[in-house]
This record gives sequence, C-alpha cells and structure tokens, in this order.
Amino acid sequence: MLVENHRAFLGFLERRVGDRALAEDLLQDAFTRNLDRLSDMPDEALVPWFYRVLRNAAIDRHRRKGAEQRALAAFTQELADAAQPDGEFHREICACVGRLANTLKPEYAEVLRAVDVEETPVTAFAQTAGLTASNAGLRLFRAREALRKQVTASCGTCAEHGCLDCSCGKP
Repeated sequence: MLVENHRAFLGFLERRVGDRALAEDLLQDAFTRNLDRLSDMPDEALVPWFYRVLRNAAIDRHRRKGAEQRALAAFTQELADAAQPDGEFHREICACVGRLANTLKPEYAEVLRAVDVEETPVTAFAQTAGLTASNAGLRLFRAREALRKQVTASCGTCAEHGCLDCSCGKP
C-alpha cells in the first residue's frame, strides 16, 4: 500500500519542504525508519498513519533548519563582536611566533611566513615553491602542527589556555 502511494507521499512532502530532493530523502528515511512497524498496523490505518509520520518528519526538518539558522546567526554575531588585538599586541605575538617558527624545518618556516604572515594564498605559494596545491596545503598543515608543538613546549600550559602574557623565556 505504501509503494502504491509513493507519488502522493512525495507530493505531500514536496509541498511542505519546497524541495523535491529533500522530499525524496525524507520519504526514503521515513520508509526505512518505520519498516518494522508496518506489520503491526491494520491495512486501513496504514496510509493515514504514514501521512502523520511524513508530517512529523517535515516538521522536524523545519525545526532543525531553524535551529541551524539561529546557531549560524549567533556565530556571525559573535564574530562581529570579537575584539581584534591592538597593533602592538599583534606585533609582539608575531615576533614571538616568528622566533619559534625559525626553529622549525626551513620549508615549514617558509610556508608559515608566506601564507600566515605575508597572507599569500596557498595556491600562489605552491606555484612559487614548485609544489602542487595539495602538497603545499599538506606542508602548511604540518608546519602549523609543528609550530603548535613548539609554542606549547616554549610557553607551556599558557599556550594551551590562551594566556595573553607573553613574558615566557624566548628561545
């Protein structure tokens, strides 16, 4: 009975969610989630019951979408409200991190300086260094991990907890 009503179910969902692909996904999900309950249902109650299942699935989708939008709006507001460090503080951090970066492999220091300090796009760095974009991205990832370890080793737990007093011993 449910297979015979597939088109009607799909149309019902599509009107509620406004997207055919999403309606197909919700319908398929409803079929698979409720397959074990079908044997307990009398034939005359099966189709009305499944419409309720589909209505609830559409409502749940709208609620999740609303929650996602609220979370994204809150995150956007948080980014807008975030205070940027003043210039002197930023220069001090860059100097400290720059000293630590120089203790890394030369190719790691080079990619960090180009991408993170000079704000060169990874693809542009890859071209100038004679690397593929994916290789440059991997090198940048490994360089950042190595730098993170150096900062933790140099600054101890302050680095892990976001201490803003960079008065630790300089290498």
